[in-house]
Amino acid sequence: MQIPRLRLLDDELVEKIIAEGIALLENPGIRIHNQEALELLANAGAKVDFQAQIACIPEMITRQALKTAPHEFTLFDLTGNPVVHYYGDKIHFDPGSGGLAILDSQAERPRSPVTGDLVKFIKLVETLPQIDAQSTAFICSDVVPEIGDLYRLYLALNYMNKPIITGAFRKDTWWIMKEMLSIVAGGDKALASKPIAVFDVCPSPPLLWSDTTCQNLIDCARHSIPAQLISMPLAGATAPVTLAGAVVQHTAESLSGVVIHQLAKAGAPIVWGGSPAIFDMREGSTPMGAVETWMISAAYVQIGKALGLPTHAYMGMSDAKIVDAQCGLESMGSNFVAALSGANIISGCGMLDFESCLSFEKLVIDAEMIGMVKRFVSGIAVRDDPIAITLMQKSGHRGDFLASPHTRKWYRQEQYLPSEVIDRASFDGWKNRGAKTTFERARQRVEKLITTYQPNTVSAEQRRELQSVTLSIARKFGMDALPPLPQ
Repeated sequence: MQIPRLRLLDDELVEKIIAEGIALLENPGIRIHNQEALELLANAGAKVDFQAQIACIPEMITRQALKTAPHEFTLFDLTGNPVVHYYGDKIHFDPGSGGLAILDSQAERPRSPVTGDLVKFIKLVETLPQIDAQSTAFICSDVVPEIGDLYRLYLALNYMNKPIITGAFRKDTWWIMKEMLSIVAGGDKALASKPIAVFDVCPSPPLLWSDTTCQNLIDCARHSIPAQLISMPLAGATAPVTLAGAVVQHTAESLSGVVIHQLAKAGAPIVWGGSPAIFDMREGSTPMGAVETWMISAAYVQIGKALGLPTHAYMGMSDAKIVDAQCGLESMGSNFVAALSGANIISGCGMLDFESCLSFEKLVIDAEMIGMVKRFVSGIAVRDDPIAITLMQKSGHRGDFLASPHTRKWYRQEQYLPSEVIDRASFDGWKNRGAKTTFERARQRVEKLITTYQPNTVSAEQRRELQSVTLSIARKFGMDALPPLPQ
């Protein structure tokens, strides 16, 4: 069976992009606002200007880091089952992360999310089999900003079973988040041997690492917690306007992350990911739904695969402000491009408005898209040998396949059967069911799915530990109590 795959770059261009990315690490080098990373690079033989905070990294160091970085690893759920396989062309999906708004289901307008919104979103993700992993989707407005990152993880660990893609906003909160993960996993060793989370770490374009994100990268490596590089070149603004040029910059920034990470601990798991975009010259915006944005992402995934690294893409999103036709075409298009590129995990379902807003309804619609995309990528299988001649000779000209045992045997494997969110009835059938829009059907499905949510296996003692750790940090920033956890 041949699996369909998208390759935008020929082999010669792949090698040229990698060569230019490596050359950029040496000249002009990478600006790094983190003392520990600069010392790691200097000790490895890089030319480091500590005053200017610039490291010029020789090709030999880069090539060595690529040798020690693992080609694959697996994320596990809370019950110890392997779920997300970061290798080859395996594809998985998780929602967008870090949303500042939720699309209100009734008003269809964005508003600030609170604890109950994130809990509902986590529960919804658990009920959607098409979605493989959780994300720390929202920044909740009912807690102080200083604990926004760890509070998202606190809520997730209380309700999730699927593995999670997360990230820290500060150097100190990373340690609290690691402690939370260890509580649920059964200790640091268990967390390292069966990781349940990946931390996103983001270099700043062009060619710069902040103190916070660089320290997060190093700390992930030292504790064997998977790190996911999220390089974000903006073609035409903070990166060259040419798509190939933006991919070169992405390559250099990501390679610098691999080097720092592997110098901190050789063999620690790391993912070649990103969230690039073009810069729209008319609106001054960064459209994730632009076809050129998809092309940059598909190209950098191809580069990551050529380097033998696990891959990630931030796609499946829309720049639309409501769940409408634009939302559908941008989300489906980029989901297909990401999946056909073979990105190991694709982040973004449920997300609108330039990575800033999430929607319950979009999430369940996107789940249907993901189901279709996964079906397409699985390819056309040969179920029988001969393929059809025996069956058709037996049937002759009757055309009675609907009643055939062969049809009953294979139709569920051959066809993706969507939920009621996707309408396939006749016009009269649609009218008889209330003539509802896709958004209305999705809103009903959200409420139906929430009733099927099953609590995770985190013990009462672990929940108390999670609460104690979170509350102790919240009190340092003026919060006497945490919002109550919804049932």
